[in-house]
Amino acid sequence: MASLAASPPASFLTGHRTWLFAATSFPLQALIIAVAVYLPQHFAKGLGLELAAVGATFALVRLIDIPFDPLLGAAMDRTRSRFGRYRVWMLLGAPVLMAAIYKLFMAKAGIGTTYITIWLLIMYLGASMLTLAHSAWAATLAPTYDARSRIFGVMGAAGVAGMTLLLATPVIAPRLGVTSDAAGVQGMGWFILIAIPLAVLATIARTPEHVAPRTSRPQPGRHCLRDQIALLVHPSMGRVVLATFLFSLGTSWEGTLFIFYFTDVRGFTAAEASTLLMVALAAGFAGAPALGRLATRISKHGALMAASALYAACLASLWVIPHDAVALTCLPFITTGFLYAGFHVLLRAMTADVADEILLEQGQERGGALYALITLAPKVAAALAVWATFTVLAAVGYEPSAGAANTSHALEGVRAGYVLGPILFVAAGGLCMIGYRLTRERTAEIRTLLHN
Repeated sequence: MASLAASPPASFLTGHRTWLFAATSFPLQALIIAVAVYLPQHFAKGLGLELAAVGATFALVRLIDIPFDPLLGAAMDRTRSRFGRYRVWMLLGAPVLMAAIYKLFMAKAGIGTTYITIWLLIMYLGASMLTLAHSAWAATLAPTYDARSRIFGVMGAAGVAGMTLLLATPVIAPRLGVTSDAAGVQGMGWFILIAIPLAVLATIARTPEHVAPRTSRPQPGRHCLRDQIALLVHPSMGRVVLATFLFSLGTSWEGTLFIFYFTDVRGFTAAEASTLLMVALAAGFAGAPALGRLATRISKHGALMAASALYAACLASLWVIPHDAVALTCLPFITTGFLYAGFHVLLRAMTADVADEILLEQGQERGGALYALITLAPKVAAALAVWATFTVLAAVGYEPSAGAANTSHALEGVRAGYVLGPILFVAAGGLCMIGYRLTRERTAEIRTLLHN
């Protein structure tokens, strides 16, 4: 049976130190929204690449990228150094990510899919190093069921702040004399590039590291594909990974179609659409910690099911809201923004509970491997979303280039895809939590056993 050394004091989870630790979520989430919403469109519209080719490239990169996260997670679980475990990986990941962001966001016309493939792979490698280390580190800092909801809630709020400020760039750019979409995308790249080193330094400067000691010998070949599959089919972890995949697929699907839907179907200008997205994500700054607090009252999986049901209902309302009812159109979208960050907050907090369960069962800390699975699921989902939505758009005859005259059939296809796809996947994610057994009471029991 495993016995835990003293965890960081509970006081660490209050005040400014928690926000400093959460700072790394700021540029990482800003990058996610930039890549999901703006970068594929920029490659197609701004740099002249074929729409289907862009979608296929993003999907291919995600497939190639699949082994990275499990290997990184396994390496993190085995890392021991005088500088700490996660601190080292964050320092390594930051420059890798920054180099790739520069090459992608500052790309010039004439690049091909090979160029995009190489630099996307490097970008996802650097992002994985930071994301895995940050999430696994957070799990060791929060020793209780409710504390995990709080710390991941703060991380979610920091991430929402990053996404919101990034989305301000296309709104502010015209006032600074920047009128091209390509320059706006470059501005997003510089925003993220500047934020990464500042955020990482804020995280590592004053945060303690705690690693549970090994209480059993590593089994031969432990960090192999078979072991990853065993974690994936673990009763608690399997549900969390599947829910993460489905929620990510639904929200990525919606994000990929967002600009097309609101500009061509609803008649918003690009600036108005970006402003709406910024406001919706700003609502998530309150939504992430709010769902974390709800989880302390009813349970994490209960809060997740409630959020998924409301999210689906809001999207369904867009189907019946008239096109000229601008305020009514904005209201459900802002509500989904309030809920969006909460999905990942709750699922990452639930993964920390699973890490305790597996520590009790196996006698070894597997946080890196578990968060690798949680990080991998959204990557695969995002790639599938880009490929699937771009394929659907091509199938209905939608033309994304500026000034193109789309038929009513093509626009109806965009509308149906934007509303129905996310409803299906987000609702399915909520259904995954029916019968989830790792409750507050069970988690407290596991913690007691670990301390004995």
